[in-house]
Amino acid sequence: MNVAGIEPLEGQGLEMRFAVKLRGQNPNDAPIDYRGVALDLDVNGRAFASGVSDQTGTVPRFGERVITVPVTVSALSVARQALGYANGDTVSKVSYAVRGRLVGGPFGGARFSGQGVIDFPGVNGAFAY
Repeated sequence: MNVAGIEPLEGQGLEMRFAVKLRGQNPNDAPIDYRGVALDLDVNGRAFASGVSDQTGTVPRFGERVITVPVTVSALSVARQALGYANGDTVSKVSYAVRGRLVGGPFGGARFSGQGVIDFPGVNGAFAY
């Protein structure tokens, strides 16, 4: 699975919330049914956000599906990321890693992971949240 998009959600207090859209592909001849999703998101090699969803669905055989999972980012995670950019360097690329599990099915579900780079041309100073 790879991150297909990130949209802001309303947070509480010092936390930030996002809807992470994951594009999952199923290269198998059998569909993958799920009854829940768990997700961890790392940014630049550091734990950043986590979330769960009780949504249900199917990733069709030889097909794909976009799954949206709300995640929470703690104030500590934001501070750690900001301190990583405190030297004032221009940030042009941010690496991410996503891992989690589609829960359900006859074998308990399917684990997934993915990674990539987000381009921020011209962003200066700190990672833009």
